Amino acid sequence: MSLPKGFVSGSVAAGLKSSGALDLTIIQNLGPSNFGTAVYTTNKVLAAPVIWSRQVTKGEAVSAAILNSGGANACTGPQGFADTHKSAELVAKKLNISSGEVVVCSTGLIGEFLPMEKIETGINQINLSESGFEASAKAIMTTDSVPKMASTVSKGATFSGIAKGAGMLAPAMATMLSVVMTDAEVEPTDAQSAFNRAVELTYNRIDSDGCTSTNDTVLFMASGASGVKISGTDLLDVLTEVCGSLSAQLIADAEGSSKTVAIKVVNAASEDDAVNVGRANARNNLLKCAIFGGDPNWGRVLAATGTAKASFDPLNVDVKLNGIQVCKASTPAEDRNLVNFENRLVEIEINLNAGTSSATILTNDLTHDYVHENSAYAT
Repeated sequence: MSLPKGFVSGSVAAGLKSSGALDLTIIQNLGPSNFGTAVYTTNKVLAAPVIWSRQVTKGEAVSAAILNSGGANACTGPQGFADTHKSAELVAKKLNISSGEVVVCSTGLIGEFLPMEKIETGINQINLSESGFEASAKAIMTTDSVPKMASTVSKGATFSGIAKGAGMLAPAMATMLSVVMTDAEVEPTDAQSAFNRAVELTYNRIDSDGCTSTNDTVLFMASGASGVKISGTDLLDVLTEVCGSLSAQLIADAEGSSKTVAIKVVNAASEDDAVNVGRANARNNLLKCAIFGGDPNWGRVLAATGTAKASFDPLNVDVKLNGIQVCKASTPAEDRNLVNFENRLVEIEINLNAGTSSATILTNDLTHDYVHENSAYAT
C-alpha cells in the first residue's frame, strides 16, 4: 500500500510513548488541490485538537495534518489549546504553509499536558517522503495490536487511508483517528456530502463498547494530482469501500475481544430504526457476555431490541444466530444448540417485520481481557 499522488508523510519516535515506538507523524498534501473535510466526535467534552481542527476544516483547505499518539491533549484548558496552536505553527514553519491549513490530531490519556519539547524536536526530525504510508499508520497506534491501512484504485485515482482505535469505539461520530486521502479531483460540496455519508455508513456503524471519545477525527484530503475527476455515486462508493475496510479492521482489533459480531437488522420501518436496534444490541453487556461464553441466548437479543427507539411489533420479531432461526415471531423456533460459535465471526440477524430498511452494526464480545486492559490503562 502507498500514499496517493501528491501526498508525502514522515514519522518519528518523539518519546511520547514509553515503549520508544513511533508516536508522531506528519502527512502533507502537495496539491495541486488542497481540499479537506472532516467528521468529528459528538462528545460535548472536546479535546483541544478537535476544537482547533474544526475551525481549520471549515475553510475546506487542508495542506497538512500532524497526529500524535501518547497524549490526548483533552481536558487541558487554555494551555492545551495553546499547545495545539503551537504544534500547527511548528508544522507550518517546517513545510512553509499556513498554520490555518494544518489539522492537529491527538490520541492517548486524557487530562495530561503534551510534552511540547519532545513534540517540537520530533517535528524538526521528521523527513517526509512518498514511502511513509505504513509508518504513519504505526505512529498513531495506542492500544492497537496492528496498524490499520486500506487502499484501492477507482478509474485511475488512488484512495488510501489509515486509522487507529481499539477501545472507546462508538463513533457517534472513538478514541479513533483516521486519515483518508485521494489523488482524485473532487468538487468540494459533493465530496463533503459523500464523505459524511460514507462515515455514517462505516465508522458510525461500529460500536465496540458504547464509549465515545473526546478526540475522534476522520479527515479526508484530496490532492487532485492524478487529474481524474470522481464525483457522485462513484465517489461515495469508493469512500465507503476504504472507510468500510478500516472500520472492520478496527473492530477486528477491539481491545480484548475474541469475537467480531455483525448485527444485521432487516425489514425495519426506517434506516434509523435499524441502526437504533443494532446499536441497542451492540451495547448490551449481557448479550456480549453470552457471545463470549458461547451461549446462543436469543432472549437477550429480544430484550435488547425492546429497549431501542424503533417502531415494530414486539410479538413479531425473528432472530437468527449464525444462520440458525432460533426465534420466530418472538417465540422459540429451531434448537438453539444447533448454533456454532467456533469461528471468530458471529452473525446475528434481527428481522423486525416492520418495513424494508436495513443496517448492520459491527461490535465484539465482552471479555476478561477487555476489563483488565481498561482497568490498568493509565498504569
